[in-house]
Amino acid sequence: MNPEGTDTADESPGHYCGVAAVFADTSLDVQSRLFYMLFAQQHRGQEACGIAWRADDTIQTDKHLGMVSARADSWLSGKVSSGCGIGHVRYATHGGGGLANAQPVLVHCNKGHIALAHNGNISNSAALKETLFSSGSIFQTTSDSEILLHRISCSTETGKEAVLRDALSGVEGAYSLCIMWDDELIVVRDPMGFRPLYIAEWQNAWYAASETCGLKALGPMDYREVEPGECIIIGKHGIRSFFLPSAERHARCIFELFYFARPDSNIFGQSVYLARKALGAAIARNDNITPDLVVPVPDSGTLAALGYAEEAGIPFALGLTRNHYAGRSFILPTKNERELAVRMKLHAVEDVVAGKRIVIVDDSLVRGTTSGIIVSLLKEAGAREVHLRLSSPELRWPCYYGIDIPTREELISNRLDSAGIAKLTGADSVRFLPLEVMRSCLNAPENEYCCACFDGKYPTKIS
Repeated sequence: MNPEGTDTADESPGHYCGVAAVFADTSLDVQSRLFYMLFAQQHRGQEACGIAWRADDTIQTDKHLGMVSARADSWLSGKVSSGCGIGHVRYATHGGGGLANAQPVLVHCNKGHIALAHNGNISNSAALKETLFSSGSIFQTTSDSEILLHRISCSTETGKEAVLRDALSGVEGAYSLCIMWDDELIVVRDPMGFRPLYIAEWQNAWYAASETCGLKALGPMDYREVEPGECIIIGKHGIRSFFLPSAERHARCIFELFYFARPDSNIFGQSVYLARKALGAAIARNDNITPDLVVPVPDSGTLAALGYAEEAGIPFALGLTRNHYAGRSFILPTKNERELAVRMKLHAVEDVVAGKRIVIVDDSLVRGTTSGIIVSLLKEAGAREVHLRLSSPELRWPCYYGIDIPTREELISNRLDSAGIAKLTGADSVRFLPLEVMRSCLNAPENEYCCACFDGKYPTKIS
């Protein structure tokens, strides 16, 4: 599974969101710049996209269900000139889908004109929303992102810094935010630093994005990571920053490195490309077989398979090809339809795999359905043995911070051990990368990274 386009059957845990922002002292073509930044981050969400920009004394939005490319004619027209804008790509992980929940979310309130784009999930959203309901707040969406706007509007503090401190006090979980507040841009990252967020100054303008690939889509620029708990306010009088109260620990999401971010991005100070190759090499060092061939599940397992092949000195081959024009299959209603959709999307190359003892590498295993079909495809094409290797540990716990991992009952590793999974999928063997090995490969100590989907150790209370 991979957010970059495989999305094979119901194997994917779901995508979440990406944000982008632009600020300049003078007007420029904000819409087109947001288009390119969001297009580069399309892997972070394909359900909906949207932008907001400053127009005279107000804020306007344009939101759309579907891909960023569908708005090319409008956003690349060059008809809109503005000094500030934010953008968002979304996959529904909390509160459901639909255009009503597309972002940026816009409000005109006693505090001014405010638009917000949010990456992450607020883990105590239910309690916060109940409090707001009881005080008379009316919600227009079912997204937890709207909670932040209500808390800003309800704050009795004055001045943006004081209001933000007040509104974000008591908010738990993941939030990387780009906010337009009247004529200023505000960039915020939660104190635990769950989700990545980057900022750069380039050609007399400021830019922010969830991933460095979103910044580099516009050109080469020197960026820096927004620190956990950092709030940056950019306006016509310059840039200033302050910090929210620090958390007891950090909780950078380890999913970003092995699954979610684009390979050319640099996340949490690491090259995503090199991190995934290192995980693949670690699989090879911990393996107990010598295959004839290493084959990736495209495109999710490609870099890990490359690392495995190089470490083990085993030939690497694209024994599976992918139809890039096949649509999503996990939304189809029946198991038979989903299986046929996977077979439309992935194809075994008989001349490559026939008679071979194969290691097939992927990044993770969720329900196991797609993996079983892939094993069948390879064996139907004549593979002598198929051994499944995953570059992550067993997924056993749901995520409350922005990745739509299924319930515990749906996760195959909660029901079966490796031998049971091998029997169910038809693989000759199945091996996962132990969590301690993953942490070592990624230099991810427990007090800096969240691995709750693997070990159930949530860094916040779950309500």
